[in-house]
Amino acid sequence: MKRRDFIKSSVVAGAALSLNFEGLQAALTSNTMDVQAAPDMVAIMGGEPEAMLDKALEALGGIKNFVKNGDKIVIKPNIGWDRSPEMAGNTNPDLIKALVKRCLDAGASKVTVFDHTCDNWQKCYDNSGIAAAAREAGAIVMPGNEERYFKEVALPKGVKLKSAKIHESLIECDAWFNVPILKNHGGAKFSCAMKNMMGIVWDRRFFHQNDLHQCIADICTWDKKPALHIVDAYRMMHQNGPQGKTLADVATLKSLIASTDIVAIDTAALGMFNQVKKLDMEAISHLKFGEELKLGTTDLKKKNIQRIRL
Repeated sequence: MKRRDFIKSSVVAGAALSLNFEGLQAALTSNTMDVQAAPDMVAIMGGEPEAMLDKALEALGGIKNFVKNGDKIVIKPNIGWDRSPEMAGNTNPDLIKALVKRCLDAGASKVTVFDHTCDNWQKCYDNSGIAAAAREAGAIVMPGNEERYFKEVALPKGVKLKSAKIHESLIECDAWFNVPILKNHGGAKFSCAMKNMMGIVWDRRFFHQNDLHQCIADICTWDKKPALHIVDAYRMMHQNGPQGKTLADVATLKSLIASTDIVAIDTAALGMFNQVKKLDMEAISHLKFGEELKLGTTDLKKKNIQRIRL
């Protein structure tokens, strides 16, 4: 990376660390938080992935609120691209490793990690670091590169997408976690929790041919909702997404957001993104469509958000 690009990324990252959506800056400045019962969302910053995950789960009542003894669990990261972790094209492998461990510690009988990748699945799994991290933690790593792994489900609430073939691991599991990375995306403009749902289906061409944003919202209407959405914002690709070109495309935020509301968590993540690069909500139609489908809210004032700095 050129020195001026490094300086730019460092300055941008410093600005992003303010995360000043809905008064977060005040909490961070005083290094305090409001201790509130059952928050709707937890925003963590300033730590390593495992520490931030643990703090988020603690604030939400613990991993056993989401994983029961004997459960078959699926973790769905973004593993779409043949990129190293430093490029921020895929979910941080340290976060996935920590989440697998927590699920098994909570009594899960099996934890499966998968994604339907865009690049060659083996290269994506290996070079992202996710396959090795997941296996080391005790997970089963399953591919999503063949149609035989997917089964048809109905989406009666969908507007354009009325059915889809969804990966069998999700259909058969007891609970699952949606763990995207926050980043720029050339087509959708913004990739986070809602966009990460495209990786659970086989035929993504339909999305691009039939109103991408509406189809993104439609797949989120599947009645088997994730137990929790965990947004990885340790590193964030702020331009040239979804793959990125150089490290100049990446800002280090050391942040994480967790919530059960897929629209709200993407709205909060957009606020974080906007501390690095301006992106209007109007450009991300799937947020509006998601709200219209009653998947969640873009009004963060309606949410009890706990903000923590490590």
